[in-house]
Amino acid sequence: MRYFLEISYLGTHYHGWQIQPREISIQECIEKGLAKILQTEIRVNGSSRTDTGVHARQQYAHIEIEDLKMSENDLTWKLNSFLPKDISISRIVKVSPEKHSRFDATDRKYIYRINLQKDPFCTENSLYFRKDLDIDKMNEVSKLLLNHSNFQCFSKVRTEVNNFICDIQKAEWILKGHHLEFHIKANRFLRGMVRAVVGTLLDVGLGKVSEKDFQDILNSQDRRKAGSAAKAHGLTLEEVNYPENYFAE
Repeated sequence: MRYFLEISYLGTHYHGWQIQPREISIQECIEKGLAKILQTEIRVNGSSRTDTGVHARQQYAHIEIEDLKMSENDLTWKLNSFLPKDISISRIVKVSPEKHSRFDATDRKYIYRINLQKDPFCTENSLYFRKDLDIDKMNEVSKLLLNHSNFQCFSKVRTEVNNFICDIQKAEWILKGHHLEFHIKANRFLRGMVRAVVGTLLDVGLGKVSEKDFQDILNSQDRRKAGSAAKAHGLTLEEVNYPENYFAE
């Protein structure tokens, strides 16, 4: 039978979602926990592959269990007892065998968090940024993302993808006191894409990149033209969405 796991984690101490040969990952921790409980190897297939240091408020994954001899709630509780404190399973849901956590997702939303003054309660999941930013200009330029489709200029160079096409549905900066957030939503994201977008938009806010420069970067399809990637710890995979009634029995 196939089951979906809804997961959240702080990525500070992990080398991303995907299993690494010599580094600890979120996927590895969950697979080890399941193996201890079920006494068999279980492969966990994630909806998204977050990079080293990136967090997730909502991540989904699916697993196959031939004969689960406990309720989904009991498995959730037992798995949480094995996992470290910075990884949590919100729920486990039984689904039909053809459903897929990655391919069935309709869109994903990331938030990049910045603090404009030092805040000891936000050090692990937001970037402390001391320079003045033109947030109105950053929002104006962000709209260019909505009318573009090829985002090779913001993708890591070494990546195995068939194309660089993404449908960005939202790209907006929101200021709440000294907390600045960049909300971006799309059907898919490329490796390193959000952090590269944020880094380049910060250059816009600092007056280093104009609206025309940003459009030229988009048109270039050249990662070298864009700005440096923003630091990983400010980025969170905020939500993964599926078709309406997807989890209904």
